Amino acid sequence: MKSPPAVLTNAFYAFYDLHRPAYAAFAAARLPAEEAQIAVSCLFSLVADNWTTVVTERHPSAWAWERHTQVIARRSGRTTTVVEDISLLHHQLRLGIDQIASLTGTEAATVAALLAAADREAGDRTGRVRLWASMIKPVASAEARWRHAFRLRTATA
Repeated sequence: MKSPPAVLTNAFYAFYDLHRPAYAAFAAARLPAEEAQIAVSCLFSLVADNWTTVVTERHPSAWAWERHTQVIARRSGRTTTVVEDISLLHHQLRLGIDQIASLTGTEAATVAALLAAADREAGDRTGRVRLWASMIKPVASAEARWRHAFRLRTATA
């Protein structure tokens, strides 16, 4: 069953209105202002040209996001990791986990895991992980931690 052209057009404009601000902000964070505008224009031109294919994808946002990061990498001359991209979206552009998931076409749990990886990586660079690790007093077992947390007393404790 083919969708009428008006439905496809409206769907594209909804996709454009929803994602363009974040795509532009992401591009502006990685590229000079003029290059960022060109990259976003190129991306949405590509999406528009392939819209009937894009909407058949399981996650159209993932298809577009993959192309967007490729365009940014090509224009900047530097390929970034998924962890770096998610970290930039969350820490610098102040997007929430659900917003990032919608924008990139990934699951919210995956975004949360990638943010945790980014925080661990940042901690390793700043020494925060070693600092916190030195402040934490090891406890023998999970049961011992549980008993301590609730201050339970038993005949053996």
